[in-house]
Amino acid sequence: MSVYTRQLMNCVEIGKAVTSAANMEEITAVILKRLSELIKARNWTLYLLDHEREELIFALVMGLDYNLVKDQRIKLGEGIAGKVALTGEPISVRKEVGHDPRFNPEIDSLTGFKTKSIICIPLKAQGRVIGVLEVINPQDTSLFEDDYQPILSILADFTAIGIVNARVYEEINRLVITDDVTGCYNTRFLHDFLKQVIDSGQEVSLVFLDLDDFKSVVDTHGHQLGSKMLKEVATTLVDSVDRQDRLVHYGGDEFVIIFPGQDKATALAKVDKIRNTLEKTAFLQEEGLQVPISASFGVAGCPHDAPDQKSLLQLADNALYRSKDKGKNAVTVM
Repeated sequence: MSVYTRQLMNCVEIGKAVTSAANMEEITAVILKRLSELIKARNWTLYLLDHEREELIFALVMGLDYNLVKDQRIKLGEGIAGKVALTGEPISVRKEVGHDPRFNPEIDSLTGFKTKSIICIPLKAQGRVIGVLEVINPQDTSLFEDDYQPILSILADFTAIGIVNARVYEEINRLVITDDVTGCYNTRFLHDFLKQVIDSGQEVSLVFLDLDDFKSVVDTHGHQLGSKMLKEVATTLVDSVDRQDRLVHYGGDEFVIIFPGQDKATALAKVDKIRNTLEKTAFLQEEGLQVPISASFGVAGCPHDAPDQKSLLQLADNALYRSKDKGKNAVTVM
């Protein structure tokens, strides 16, 4: 079996592995493993294209410390990778790439890496560039020969297909667990996530909140503006919680906030800030209005207040209604 045939078969195996991966994390892991087996190079870089901002983002780096480049962005047309993303045409520079006028040494300066040669291939889906695959300082110089280009093209095509499949999977998954009105997580996510947290043995605090007199907002301004206000409230709530917290639109004007790994004292401190923020915020300002809103809250914890998911939700809901009975715009802790 010739080297070319063997490489072609390896490439097909990569294609099978990449296209069977379900999400972007799996895709990058497969690419990292398989590419290092197929082609020996000092560095591999996979960029994904942010079409809205017209920038390449470092999705995968092999041979460099990812933390050094994860926040870097490459504009379309900037450097060799940027030019490949802009034109959709591959670029290969066999030696002395630093003398090539298209080369941008910024990343080398940042990382201390020395780029000597480079192969840069566009990743395309339906004729549109979605990313760039870069092979830097390959050990085998035959990669630069014309006979090897079909192998690299097949590799790029399989990678692009895998990325598209992963994005479709992630979008479907997002639609399944998010709410159309607010963009928050929905009750399907709530029950699945809460079960995982409780089964893991973590302490968890949960908050039920209900907007006070929201019906009067809808009666005064209509359902369309009511929905818009719900979305604005959701954005305010998201901005008020930490990254590890989860906001769920429970239905109507009710929300649930999950605080995994946090006791009730921690949750209560956050809830007090959220209540104050809502009380001080005027909504529907883009519509020329200044609509105020407050909310009532109920807080409960597991395992101290409730042993399981069902009873935790019930206790937090009961606490919410005690806040309503107090006169609204209040927090009740079980």
